[in-house]
Amino acid sequence: MIADKYDAFFLDLDGVVYVGSSPTEGAVAALEQLRSMGKDIRFLTNNPTDQEEIVARLGSLGIEAARSEVVTCGTATASVLAEQDAGLVWTLGHDGLRRALSQGGLKLVEGRPCDAVVVGWDDSITLSQIREAALAIRNGATFVATNEDKTYPGPEGILSGVGVVVDAIIAGSGKRPISIGKPCTAMFCQAIRSLTPGKRAVMIGDTPSVDVLGAHRAGLDALLMGNARTYPGASDFRNPDGRIGSLMDLFDPSVETRSWTSPDYRWPESVEPGVAGVVLDGEGRVLLMKRSDNGLWGIPSGHVEPGETVESAVIREIREETGLDVSVKELVGLYSDPTSQVITYPDGRVCHFVTSCFSCSVEGGQLSRSGPETLDAGFFRPSELPEPLMPMHPRWLFDAVAPSGRPFLR
Repeated sequence: MIADKYDAFFLDLDGVVYVGSSPTEGAVAALEQLRSMGKDIRFLTNNPTDQEEIVARLGSLGIEAARSEVVTCGTATASVLAEQDAGLVWTLGHDGLRRALSQGGLKLVEGRPCDAVVVGWDDSITLSQIREAALAIRNGATFVATNEDKTYPGPEGILSGVGVVVDAIIAGSGKRPISIGKPCTAMFCQAIRSLTPGKRAVMIGDTPSVDVLGAHRAGLDALLMGNARTYPGASDFRNPDGRIGSLMDLFDPSVETRSWTSPDYRWPESVEPGVAGVVLDGEGRVLLMKRSDNGLWGIPSGHVEPGETVESAVIREIREETGLDVSVKELVGLYSDPTSQVITYPDGRVCHFVTSCFSCSVEGGQLSRSGPETLDAGFFRPSELPEPLMPMHPRWLFDAVAPSGRPFLR
C-alpha cells in the first residue's frame, strides 16, 4: 500500500485535508494512522499567512499539526530572502505574510527605498502602491511573488488571486519575479530540508498544474486526489503518478502508483515555433553567429512571429542576425525532442521550441559581424566549429549535409 512506500507525506490543504470549514472524508483518521506508523507529515499551502494560523485552523478540525510541519509560501519566501541577505523588504501583503517574514528575521519597511519587493495578497493594495513597487523594481529591488495564482475558489465563485497584482507589477516594471509558491520548487525544497536525509517523500494535491507539477519539478512523486482532469502528453510533468479518492486510499493495497523519474530538461512554460537556417558557402563552410543573449555560437535561428510563414521567418532571422539575404532550398528537418529543444533564457523563462530547420543559399547582402542579437559571425568548416556551441546545432548541421532524401523528424 502507498503508506508503506514512503517515509514522508507532503499534503496540500484546501481540497486534500479540508474543504472550507470541514475536513475531507477520512482525513482525520488517515493522518492519525500515518502518525501511528511513524510517518513524517508536512502541510504545504500557497496561503502566505503565518504557521500559527494554519495550525489553529487544523486543530479546530481535529487534526494534529505542529508549527514546524507547516510550510507556507510566506515562510518559504522568508527563507529565500534570508538566504540572499535581502536587506530592507517592502511587503505588499496582509498581516499574516508580514508576520511570516518578520519571524524569518527580515527587516520590513513601508515603501521605497527598499532592497526587495514582496507581493502577496491584500485587499487594500492600491494602484499607487503598484506603481511605486514597479518603480522600486526598475531601480534594482529584487521582485518576489509569494505565488502567481491568477484565481482561487471562493464562496461567490472564482475570485482574482495574487497573480493579478503580480501581472500588473510585471507590466509596470518590465521584470519577472522570483516566484516562491507551488508550482515552483522553493516550498518543496524547504519541506525536503526539514526531513532526515534519505527519507522518501510524496506530494498529495488536488491540482495537477500546481501540486503535481511542483512536486515533479522538485523530483518528488505526486499523487492526485479527486477528479481533476489531467493532460494528454505522456511526458507531461502535470500528470500524477497515481490517483486517490481520499486520504484513506493510502492504506488500500489495490491502489497502484508509479515512480517519477526526472528528465534531463526543465518543465517549459510554453511551446513556441522556431526556425533555423543552415547556410553553406561555395567551400562547404557553414554560417554561424555568436548570440548576444547567451554568448554561444550557433546556426542563425529564432522565433516565428505572428503572421509569418516559416519560410519568411528564417529569411528574416538570417538577415537580422548576419546581414545576408538568402533563399530557402529545402526543409532539413523538424526538431521537437525536449531533451535538446527546451531552452532556458537568462531571465529564467523556459521554452520548448518546435524548430523547422532549412538549408539556405546566399542571394545577396553583406556579412555583418555584430548587431543587436549578434556578437560575431562568420563561415566555418564543419570540422573546425567554434566553441562554445549551442548543443543541438551540430545535429542540425549534420542532418543538413547528410543525403537522406527526406526531412528528418527528431
